[in-house]
Amino acid sequence: MKASDYIAAYLASKKVPAVFELSGGMITHLLDSLHTDARTKIVSMHHEQGAAFAAEAAGRMTGIPGVAMATSGPGATNLLTGVGSCYFDSSPAVFITGQVNLHEQKGARAIRQLGFQEANIVAMAQPLTKRATMVRSASELPTILDEAFTLACSGRPGPVLIDIPMDVQRDPVNEAIRASVSERSSSAGLQAKDLNALADALLCAKKPLILAGGGIRAALAGASFRELADALGIPVVHSLMGVDLLPYTHPLNVGMIGSYGNRWANLSLHEADCLLVLGSRLDVRQTGAQTAEFKGSRPIFHVDCEAGEMNNRIVGCHEILSELAPAIAALRDFLGPLHDRLAANTVEWRESINAQRARWPDTAELSGVEGINPNLFMHQLSQGNGAFAYVVDVGQHQMWAAQSLELQENQRFLTSGGMGSMGFALPAAVGAAVCTDGAPVVCIAGDGAFQCNIQELQTIVRLGLNVKIVVINNQCHGMVRQFQESYFAGRYQSTMWGYSAPDFGKVAEAYGIPARTVASPCDVEGMLRWLNTESVGPALLQVMISPNANAYPKLAFGHGMSSMEPQIKPLDMEGT
Repeated sequence: MKASDYIAAYLASKKVPAVFELSGGMITHLLDSLHTDARTKIVSMHHEQGAAFAAEAAGRMTGIPGVAMATSGPGATNLLTGVGSCYFDSSPAVFITGQVNLHEQKGARAIRQLGFQEANIVAMAQPLTKRATMVRSASELPTILDEAFTLACSGRPGPVLIDIPMDVQRDPVNEAIRASVSERSSSAGLQAKDLNALADALLCAKKPLILAGGGIRAALAGASFRELADALGIPVVHSLMGVDLLPYTHPLNVGMIGSYGNRWANLSLHEADCLLVLGSRLDVRQTGAQTAEFKGSRPIFHVDCEAGEMNNRIVGCHEILSELAPAIAALRDFLGPLHDRLAANTVEWRESINAQRARWPDTAELSGVEGINPNLFMHQLSQGNGAFAYVVDVGQHQMWAAQSLELQENQRFLTSGGMGSMGFALPAAVGAAVCTDGAPVVCIAGDGAFQCNIQELQTIVRLGLNVKIVVINNQCHGMVRQFQESYFAGRYQSTMWGYSAPDFGKVAEAYGIPARTVASPCDVEGMLRWLNTESVGPALLQVMISPNANAYPKLAFGHGMSSMEPQIKPLDMEGT
């Protein structure tokens, strides 16, 4: 078969749920082969960045590498933001780009370009991928595909890019589809000395805490992590990427920590006298800038699959280099018998955390805000809507959602963490919805972020996806506006001055999507009933909130984890 036919058959053998793409000349062979094979859904997006984010969401939801395709030149370069998002957030993905014919490539010539839309996407993508390679002969293709799918899932998952010249796409592959199965690594690095040291530290602790990060989901270890938490009975805080690891009502779920973490969760992290870190990088947005104060004298046991992530910023940690899935299973089996002793030791600690939660409710952080309280709205939104996943964009709304959504068992929370790319949510909601059986996916975006990839409304309409869209409209770029308020004396250039947004209800209706707008707190419940009971298919609710609403609490930069705005002012300007 010709190479493009081989690729179509290979993707079907890997049970890839869909290929997300925007058509272009250099991928026409691939598109025709996928269409003819007909076993893998083709989802045509309206921008390659949207295709990349959709593939990322599909990979996160299924554990099978998400696949996106783009043509050469601008098509390939438009993928790069989504490629980087997969890389930083450990999302398995395979990106396939078309390239000009081999004889049209400039090679070593001292020119900028030979073929039309020729661009060296391999060189551009290498810093953002686990591997980026060009297929120079159809005979290489079976091995390159196998290695790509294996590499995307092994170790710390991430993206792989394969660039395929058009003449190679139509050359014959004289090999049958390989029956190999991509299996994730299961090597555990826990040794008896690690387990014993951790057990001793936990038993001596009065205020132990587990910090759960997004690496747990990346390792497909969410279910086993819940078993571990129950077996230990130790309170759990989570990072932004770990919001969906425990249900909202789970008795051990303390809340989110970090720059915009729940106040009581940050206070608990500050007070903890023993810390078990699973799948978290301990970056500045999780720990604040005062790394020595964060470490203190307490023991920190850091489990991660990448050696470079440990003792990087927070030094003096007990390193445990291991894949997370087998490590979590080993921890559960070894520490589980200690449950009763650990639970007895931490009764007062758990009561103290609950008292802090009662003292500092998230809905009171903006108690004086005019109009709709965004934290309260997130609680109302998540009560009983049956969403399969919440897909959340980047900005203040992202923090309000992470602070206050009441996630139920098995509901997912997808957002852009490391890359922090505005425009993530709408196309990612497409990718998530394609992987469901019609269960609703809730897309939450701010007015600024929503405009970055608003064109994918047409994709949702064309596919009839059951995506419920919530646009939190504060008529500004709120997170940067808040930054300008703190550090630039309220000079709101390009956030309020020189920025505008349309009526998103009218925009949605132009696409054929039913829409409503809510501006008064007393109308929220009725509008949410409408959103949740609208017939299967897309709907949009525009939520008007005050432009002056800030995301609080916020770590006061230059202080430790216990010091948060607005009560305490930052000492320095944060650089990240």
